[in-house]
Amino acid sequence: MTSLLMRLRGLVRKETLQILRDPSSIAIAFILPTVLLLLFGYGVSLDARHVGLGLVVDAPSAEAASFTAEFRHSTYFTPHDFATEPAAEAAMKDGDIDGFVWLQGDFARRSAAGQSPPIGLFVNGIDANNARLIENYVQQSWTDWVAHRAALAGNGNISPIQLEPRIWFNPAVSSRDYLVPGLIAVIMTLTGALLTALVIAREWERGTMEALMVTKVSVNEILISKIIPYFLLGMGGMVVSVLIATGLFGVPLLGSLIVLGVASSLFMLASLGMGLLISTVAKNQFVAGQIAIITTFLPAFILSGFIFDISSMPAPIQWLTHIVAARYFVAILQSLFLAGTVWSVILPNLFALLVMAVVFLGLARLAARKRLD
Repeated sequence: MTSLLMRLRGLVRKETLQILRDPSSIAIAFILPTVLLLLFGYGVSLDARHVGLGLVVDAPSAEAASFTAEFRHSTYFTPHDFATEPAAEAAMKDGDIDGFVWLQGDFARRSAAGQSPPIGLFVNGIDANNARLIENYVQQSWTDWVAHRAALAGNGNISPIQLEPRIWFNPAVSSRDYLVPGLIAVIMTLTGALLTALVIAREWERGTMEALMVTKVSVNEILISKIIPYFLLGMGGMVVSVLIATGLFGVPLLGSLIVLGVASSLFMLASLGMGLLISTVAKNQFVAGQIAIITTFLPAFILSGFIFDISSMPAPIQWLTHIVAARYFVAILQSLFLAGTVWSVILPNLFALLVMAVVFLGLARLAARKRLD
């Protein structure tokens, strides 16, 4: 037992020194997460803000000015006035605006008579998500204006039904609060799998694997010595990612830090297992890196629920997501950050991560052989 611990300590020390002497490992663990978080946190948004919206008023009036003021005072729109409908249509075709509202000549008369004047809304539908958001924003502005006029007239609400929305877990309806926790899972997938995918492949390329094979160290000792330092390195990157998410982007962390640590540890072990499995099969760093990106990063990005809703995917693709470890970690992160420690969500996903960590580490052990073929 003493000799075993001494060999293992020596192997771990060797890997630690190799990490410290290799700037690329430090960059992947700490710099890459920071860069990706900054890029996605500031550059990617599912919210529509300051949308260019054209306003066409055929007959200016107090009613028309009151209604268009809803858009001028909104953070969602940047209004542009046009004299005619064809001019606004040409501007939308040129990409100067994303849509326009057209108030026809009888808008004031029909509004004063208590009728519902027709309002033309034309939206650029190339970006379907943006088009739906603009449509909803304009509809909400119209509803607010009608309710405000009814209140001023002392008529109460025109509609017998009053909708009072309550938004849970993300009251600000900020896509950043939704995206950043999921992005942490994608980053940990990339760093964990990519770091270890290059480890054993690097040993083969440099010829140091042959030197290890003629020693008394076993395959288990070699794998454990790879896992320990890179696990700590990956968890360090996780800590940096969480600090950036909460400190820089202001994403709330409502759940337990202990649960976050346990879930992150299990997910990191699963990622390391995937990386080791790739590394034992591909004995070339370039090939191992490409396989790691294709088999771990892309599925985590597309099939984890990070951006695309899994329930909206075709049934075969939904089944496929069950073998993507990031799917379970994304669900845990979004719950811990935005909703709190919801055990009905966390426990099943924790169990799935445990199973996947055991499976991938077991496959890596089966694929590893202490021989040159």
